[in-house]
Amino acid sequence: MANDEIREVTECKDKLHEMSENLVKVVFPQKIRELGELVESDLFRLSRMSEVTTNINIPVPAPVVLNHSDDVDDALKPHAKKRKHDTENDVQGCKVFSLPAGSVSCNKQLTDLIDILKPKICCLIEHCNTLKMWIQLQIPRIEDGNNFGVSVQEDTLSELRQVESEAASYLDQISRYYITRGKLVSKVAKYPHVDDYRRSVLEIDEKEFINLRLTCLELRNTYLSLHDVITKNKDKIKKPRGNNTESMY
Repeated sequence: MANDEIREVTECKDKLHEMSENLVKVVFPQKIRELGELVESDLFRLSRMSEVTTNINIPVPAPVVLNHSDDVDDALKPHAKKRKHDTENDVQGCKVFSLPAGSVSCNKQLTDLIDILKPKICCLIEHCNTLKMWIQLQIPRIEDGNNFGVSVQEDTLSELRQVESEAASYLDQISRYYITRGKLVSKVAKYPHVDDYRRSVLEIDEKEFINLRLTCLELRNTYLSLHDVITKNKDKIKKPRGNNTESMY
């Protein structure tokens, strides 16, 4: 390997080491304070749960009144079932049913909370990735004996991988919320007279609010836990084969 390449690799390692030290010393305490203030703010107070639910703007059509038996016979004919929509609601150029009240919007209050939390979730994933690489570079070459410090490094790496996986699941949870809510809204559009479908939309909104609050709490607790573990075992992480024989916390 050329000298320039060796120097670049060394500079990259030094930069990664500096970034990781700054994460543990400065960034993690800031994140703990920031997320703690957020979860205790008015945005995530439990009494606000009833405020985040919104009624969807799909009107209940007027019932069809049949005055005589001929109308009943016509309504029961098979061809009547094929009339899925009136001509006045037909969008020209494509077979799409146009809702009388226009499009059904998302729950804006929950969407605003999601927009606040998603960057913080992605930030946690990036921080875990940086710390994983830093610890991986601290692992010494394989030798017999005196490997307790290496086991500390491996346990910390395992903890970071688990946190990274859980953070990714928070993003999946947000996607599942939109998919589930969209299916329920479709049911309301198809069966506007069934109040149970309308109620299920409100219930899924309340559930998502609780999930978002718990996600904010988990993010705070995760930063606190990682800061605690890395700080207590920092010597073993940086010098796994030193003379210090203290056990891992």
